[in-house]
Amino acid sequence: MSRRCELTGKGPMSGNNVSHANNKTRRRFLPNLQDVSLMSEALGASFKLRISSAALRTVDHRGGFDAFLAKAKDDELSSKALKIKKDIAKAQVAAA
Repeated sequence: MSRRCELTGKGPMSGNNVSHANNKTRRRFLPNLQDVSLMSEALGASFKLRISSAALRTVDHRGGFDAFLAKAKDDELSSKALKIKKDIAKAQVAAA
C-alpha cells in the first residue's frame, strides 16, 4: 500500500536527521495517513479511504465529502476518489 493521501496526493518527503554533533543522515517524513469512512450525501453511501489528517480537516472545512470532491483537482485524486467524484456529479445532475 502506497503512503499517499487519496484526496490530496500528499506523499513522503525527505530530509535530514541532525545530531547534536551536527552529523546529517537522510530520513523520510511520512504523512499522517488514517483509514476513514466518508459519507456521500448525494449517493447515500459511505466510502473507505486512506487520507491524511490535514485532508480530513479540509473535508470538514469545505462542508463535507461531496463539496470537497467538487472543488478538488482531478490530478491530485486517486483513481478510486476520481470514480467517486464522477458518480457524485452524475447523481447531482439526475437529482436536478
